[in-house]
Amino acid sequence: MKKTMPIDGKFELMALPYAADALEPVISANTLSFHHGKHLAGYVNNLNAALPGSGLEGMSIEQIVLNTPTGMHNNAGQILNHNLYFSQFRSPRADNAPTGKLAHVIEVEFGSFEAFKEVFAKAGATLFGSGWVWLSADKEGNLKITQEPNAANPIQHGLRPLMTMDVWEHAYYLDYQNRRPDHLAALWQIIDWDVVAARYEAE
Repeated sequence: MKKTMPIDGKFELMALPYAADALEPVISANTLSFHHGKHLAGYVNNLNAALPGSGLEGMSIEQIVLNTPTGMHNNAGQILNHNLYFSQFRSPRADNAPTGKLAHVIEVEFGSFEAFKEVFAKAGATLFGSGWVWLSADKEGNLKITQEPNAANPIQHGLRPLMTMDVWEHAYYLDYQNRRPDHLAALWQIIDWDVVAARYEAE
């Protein structure tokens, strides 16, 4: 996984690879504005403010997540999580599904793409409180679905994160209120499986 490094001693807010309204109606421009422009920007600003004198200057986001106590980890973890999250989307497509090697591995390990989606969505719907549900790969290329609370990331378990759904309420409340399962079901339309496949095939 490519590491996220500071530039001139500071981390930068990632630029979205699509227009603010590109994910509608699955994720509204209003939600995206708050989620990316307020929440993620806040984590970036908080981490940058805490870096001077911390001994962590020059470390990547991934190194900070793996090697720091809770306060610093929370902001770094949320930056890592959100960068992976926002960069995995594309405009909605009704018949959206993986192809190639990743599709084959999903079918072998879960029986079918539909069965995989059911297991993944259940993990997201049943995670108590705030956090993330992840599809990751282990060192042998086997797929794992994990629930990660708060700002945790699968790299803390030696896994390579491939795809995630954010189940913090700020990710969906403006569009779906308390209907987390509806939000999770809609997200399948905007997953960019080319991005996910590239993460799977990367060393």
